[in-house]
Amino acid sequence: MSEKRFDGRVAVITGAGGGLGFEHARLFASRGAHVVINDIGGSVTGDGSDRGAAQRAADEIIALGGSAVADANSVSTPAGAAELIETALEAFGGVDIVVNNAGILRDKSLLKVKPNDFRAVLDVHLLGTFLVTQAAFGHMRAKGYGRFVNTASPAGLYGNFGQANYSAAKAGIVGLTRTVSIEGAKFGISANAISPAAHTRMTENLLGQLFDGASADVLDAAKVSPVVAWLSHEDTDVTGQVFGTAGGLVTKVFIAETKGIFEANPTIENIAAREAEILDEQGYLVPEDVGASMAPLLEHYASNVGQL
Repeated sequence: MSEKRFDGRVAVITGAGGGLGFEHARLFASRGAHVVINDIGGSVTGDGSDRGAAQRAADEIIALGGSAVADANSVSTPAGAAELIETALEAFGGVDIVVNNAGILRDKSLLKVKPNDFRAVLDVHLLGTFLVTQAAFGHMRAKGYGRFVNTASPAGLYGNFGQANYSAAKAGIVGLTRTVSIEGAKFGISANAISPAAHTRMTENLLGQLFDGASADVLDAAKVSPVVAWLSHEDTDVTGQVFGTAGGLVTKVFIAETKGIFEANPTIENIAAREAEILDEQGYLVPEDVGASMAPLLEHYASNVGQL
């Protein structure tokens, strides 16, 4: 099996001062990529900053023989995102891979979360992913190649108590990823998302009760990075997908629809009477896009046109 390498590729990784982002950067660099380490060095809640955090991570990678530069711009502003991509262009002459990983937590139950805490989490996770993606997309389109890997979460797919803001942001990232994959397809640009679980500074309080206290070993962040690198490699054609990854487990996550029912003249009563059919998951459908999700209705329309 030949080694998957990234010689000459330029990878921009947000939130890479530690945790998952740093592990991604270290793996890319060990396989020949030039890496841009982006991190403002703030707290888990996004307060404060330490411009040295990104530099220390870059220095560590350089000490290991890798190629890296630091960037301390905030991804949550258009100017910050644009400057981040400019850092990659100035240092290495381009951008081939973007891993959107930056994030913060401001967990509170629904009735306690304040609008500014809701917005702050969306600004870093969702808006930040959009802004960095948009800033890099044009450069990738011009050369006909690019790879985006965005960081979603099980909370965004399934919900989690006390994380209304985080769950909403992560769910939004899934929809954004799907759209970028569609718009980028004809330009050689792929976009995928991961839904990881890893023991990091952000998750140690959430995951500390799992695996009898051994979550740091079982959920080693380094076990997530190979999935990110696989999705970022030029040989990987997969796009528009979400992959669950934790502790060495890798799964594909997909959105499905049941076959459901068709009523030419729906009423509350005839829908309620067929509830079991609507909920029946046997023979589910996995639409690839909005058009595909409408296909069953078009089929019903074609066969029942006289009743509509």
